Amino acid sequence: MNKQEFTGVIIDDEPGNIVTLTEVIKEYCTSINIKGSAPDPIKGFELIRKTDPDLVFLDIEMPYGNAFDLLDRLEPVRFEVIFVTAFDNYAIKAIRYAALDYILKPVNIHELKEAVNKAISRLEERKTNIRIKTLLNNFKQEASSPLKIGLPTIHGFQFEDINTIMYIRAEGNYSSVFIQGQKKELVSKSLKEFEDILPPNIFCRVHYSYIININFIKKYFKGRGGCIEMVDGSSIEVSARKKNDFLERFMH
Repeated sequence: MNKQEFTGVIIDDEPGNIVTLTEVIKEYCTSINIKGSAPDPIKGFELIRKTDPDLVFLDIEMPYGNAFDLLDRLEPVRFEVIFVTAFDNYAIKAIRYAALDYILKPVNIHELKEAVNKAISRLEERKTNIRIKTLLNNFKQEASSPLKIGLPTIHGFQFEDINTIMYIRAEGNYSSVFIQGQKKELVSKSLKEFEDILPPNIFCRVHYSYIININFIKKYFKGRGGCIEMVDGSSIEVSARKKNDFLERFMH
């Protein structure tokens, strides 16, 4: 066999979704061999223990528990996970923090193929799936403010406490993340993606090119938009459009 084959299972409480996803995977993701399915976390646990899959397609909300209950029972997790869910809610934010993949129902074939290709790349690297552990740790915290975020770098994933991120600068479709006490990291995530997931009580978009952690502000200088001096001595412009939103945070 020229192309490496990986095994997969589907855990979803809707039989129709299982049938559809199985057929789509068979047609468009030929490297994945689906070995079985289960309708809830209890049977899903038994199925995973029995089949030892490389990849699990996992619904989030199911009877008798949810996806995170199941993953907790399976720690340490050695397989890749693609979440398949109808809910675009706080759980998705936790998943994105942990640099994991998810697709929304109804399944988009392009998104499915992209998620599967990423999972296969990680499987071929044979790395322990620490992203799952990060997800579970974050999910146990308040949903709006996970403690760690996965930063996709050229070397893999770097996991950082969000409270150590001083500011983020746009670099086209990439971003430079400036971390306290460290050099900057070039990350394959846009500034808009960071803006969508970082907690707004800590992080503030002050310019089309910058998001800052307000805990690292040292001074603000007046001007049309103004200018911020960060604790590391960096100078960051505040756009005129963002000025009022920024200053309102400190008007108590």
